[in-house]
This record gives sequence, C-alpha cells and structure tokens, in this order.
Amino acid sequence: MKKLLASTLFATGVFALAGSVQAADCGDVSIAEMNWASAGVAAYVDKIILESGYGCKVTMVTGDTMPTFASMNEKGEPDLAPELWVNSVRVPLDAAIGEGRLIQLAPLLSDGGVEGWWIPKFLADAHPDIKTVQDALTHPELFPAPEDPSKAAVHNCPSGWNCQISTANLYKALGAKDKGFELIDTGSAAGLDGSIANAFEKKTGWIGYYWAPTAILGKYEMVKLSFGVEHDKANWDSCTAVADCPDPKVNSYPVSDVYSVVTKNFAEKAGVAMDYVKVRKWDNQTVGKVLAWMDENQGTNEDAAKHFLETYPDLWTTWVAPDVAEKVKADL
Repeated sequence: MKKLLASTLFATGVFALAGSVQAADCGDVSIAEMNWASAGVAAYVDKIILESGYGCKVTMVTGDTMPTFASMNEKGEPDLAPELWVNSVRVPLDAAIGEGRLIQLAPLLSDGGVEGWWIPKFLADAHPDIKTVQDALTHPELFPAPEDPSKAAVHNCPSGWNCQISTANLYKALGAKDKGFELIDTGSAAGLDGSIANAFEKKTGWIGYYWAPTAILGKYEMVKLSFGVEHDKANWDSCTAVADCPDPKVNSYPVSDVYSVVTKNFAEKAGVAMDYVKVRKWDNQTVGKVLAWMDENQGTNEDAAKHFLETYPDLWTTWVAPDVAEKVKADL
C-alpha cells in the first residue's frame, strides 16, 4: 500500500511538473482582436482556452485585416490572428509562408466566408427583375443616399478592411458613378450595420458590401446579388483586391478562405497549445447563432465567447484533450 501511494504521489508530481512546463512553454501570447464580431468572439474563445487550458498569458491586440497581416509579416506580432480572410492577402501570405515567417493553420470557418453586394429582401421581392448588381444599378431611384436622397449610393465597407479596396474597384469597373451612384464610406463596422438597420426601419432601398456569418444577416433578411460573371482569381489577386488598380474589371467575390494564421515564434513557443489551434473550427450557422445572442443581449466579445463555451461544449471539447476541457469548464 505504501509503495502504491508513493508511486501515485510520484506520478502526480510528474504530471504537475509537465503542466508547469507546458505553461512555461506557452508563455506570453498576443492575439489579434479584429474589429468585426465573429473574429472578436473567436479571439476571446482562444484567449479563454489558451489561458485556462494551457496556462498561456494572453494579451489582446486590436486589429484589422491589412494592418494586422502587415504587422505579423514584418514584426512577428501579434502571435495569432484567429480569423484572417486570407483571400485578401493571398499573394503576400503565400510568400510569408514560403519564407517561414507565418504559418496557416485550421480553416476557422469550416464552410468559408461569404462576401458580396446585397439588397434588402423586401426590395428584391418588390422588384423581381433585380437579379444582378447591374440590374440594381439601372434603378438609382431605389437606393437613396443617406445624406442626400436625390442621389443614389453604394455603401462601402469599413476603413482598413480589404473589402474597401475591392468594393471601390468594382464600383469603378461597373461604371456606377456614371449611373448616378456615389460610393459612401460607412467609416466603421457599426456605421455599416447602422446603415442597414436604418434602411429596414425606413423601408428604403440599400445596396452595398456585406459578408456572412454575421448577426446582421440573421436579423435582417438580405439578398446577395450576382455580378453576372464567374470569379476570376488571377484578376482578383492582381487587380480587384489591389488598391488603385488602374483598369479594374467586373469580378465576383470568391467564397473566402478564412484561416487562423500564427507567427513562427508562436509555433515554437506554444507547445501543445499548437495542437488546439491546428484543429479548432466552427460553422457559419453556429457563429450566426452566437452573434445573434451577442446582439440581442448587448454582450461583449468576451461575453459571447463564454456563451459559446457554455452552450456548445459538444463542439469545442473535440478541439482539446479531456483534461484541458475540464480546466476550461472549471474556469467558466
């Protein structure tokens, strides 16, 4: 019995030591908290799991697609971008991966991200002839600019996002200005959401860039319009997604690859925490439900992350070892 007790105590000590080494290996980690909801929630899911389950010390860093990628590529920080829409930076990202600076991991959105130009469903129902963006642009009277209803407007996406570049290039390629449309800068994600909410409240037309998964598209029924052409990846990479492209062509948004990207330094220091980041993914339907809860309850990114962990244990516990899952649950 004494021998059994001694061996048990020794084993316990070994596992405790392993746990402390694991925590030391992980060390300080910086995570990009992008300024759109799904990415912000994902960042806090990672923060909670890495801190509670793996003993990391996590710092959140405010980010946008382009500045965050540039910082990771050039400075090696932040360590982790949980939700990077890689189509926006495919060429330089491939170069960074090839040169060993960055590592692309699991596709965070298992069914990809959807981008495009949308109109309210109530408008599409009232005007069944509008099937494409080109159709919509023949009806400037249906899409009044918020500041001057005598003019029409296409709503751009927030400053600092690559979709601001692609929307501007498509606006130019479609000749929207000559058709009476201004390109409206919404300024922020909140401004873009507010413009949609205002259109539904007033039952007025709206056209512009948006993406899924989002709480807004769960709350307001929108219809994504076709650009009438197939996605041309080569032209997208060389022009549509490039600022100030001199001669943009009409193109369609791809179904976006949305991956987690880490720096080489993170991969070297994170230890077994890398096993988690390599496999965790969620689907758009789940994300939409979490974001809808967040919107309805006026929750923060951290609130929504805790709601996800409390509500969907059958999903996230498959990403980690059982002992890690129990540590996370104990801290919720």
